[in-house]
Amino acid sequence: MAGLKRVLAVHDISCFGKCSLTVALPIISAAGVEVTVLPTAVLSTHTGGFEGFTYRDLTEDVMPIVEHWQTLDLHFDAIYSGFLGSFEQIDLVIELISRLKSADTKVIVDPVMADHGELYGLFPADFPQGMARLCAVADVITPNTTEAALLLGRDWVAPPYEEAQVRALCAALTGELGARAAVLTGVAFDDAHLGAASYEAAGEKFACAQEALVPDMYHGTGDVFGSVLVAALVRGATLAQACAAAVRFTVASIERSYKAQTDNRYGVDFETGLSGLVALIEEAKAS
Repeated sequence: MAGLKRVLAVHDISCFGKCSLTVALPIISAAGVEVTVLPTAVLSTHTGGFEGFTYRDLTEDVMPIVEHWQTLDLHFDAIYSGFLGSFEQIDLVIELISRLKSADTKVIVDPVMADHGELYGLFPADFPQGMARLCAVADVITPNTTEAALLLGRDWVAPPYEEAQVRALCAALTGELGARAAVLTGVAFDDAHLGAASYEAAGEKFACAQEALVPDMYHGTGDVFGSVLVAALVRGATLAQACAAAVRFTVASIERSYKAQTDNRYGVDFETGLSGLVALIEEAKAS
């Protein structure tokens, strides 16, 4: 195992539907990075479009797992959190970061809680304030535009956007929440393209990555994007390079699914692109 980088992925397991850990584990592993998992819940499917799904909360298992790891003196190059189902889980992730983070550990937080201008129905109205506390201990946060608005207590504005608008929103995410950097997803400057923007508070570094828009919506794409971003960062890419690689990989996965006309609820075909993931990341690093 010498030389392998290691990421801790803190997500739920949706057994069917290609999101959360069933996306993070294969994608980050395919990039040549070891993945340690900490599941927060187990569901039969994800909650988007499915009914009658099973749900088993694993909140009580989180700290015993962390305490065992502490006896092993494990080192993580990155800690990557995603969907969290309660305020208690938010507090537990903040605690595990304080226990497991080393000086060189990157903390990436995806504040999964909303989309298309609305907070997910399973969350109370004050949930964004709790998620903001977690974002404050992150090196990088990856909200979509709805989540960014909720975290900042602002009204959501639908795309398309002006570049100055996006840059100001990214700067606010770091300046007001305390994260060192932000990657904003769901960024569109016209009706034909979609992508993401990255911003680093140190040096006020801002960059955008755009690809042609695929005219459909698929569940799990945020987890695909976040997993590639994390893998690229751990492999030494800059934030802008990692963002570009993640946009390119995610859009290619969406395009394959759109051409195949698969059920939107089932997630995207990211698997076909895994064999070329390392090359894609290295190409982005060289650009």
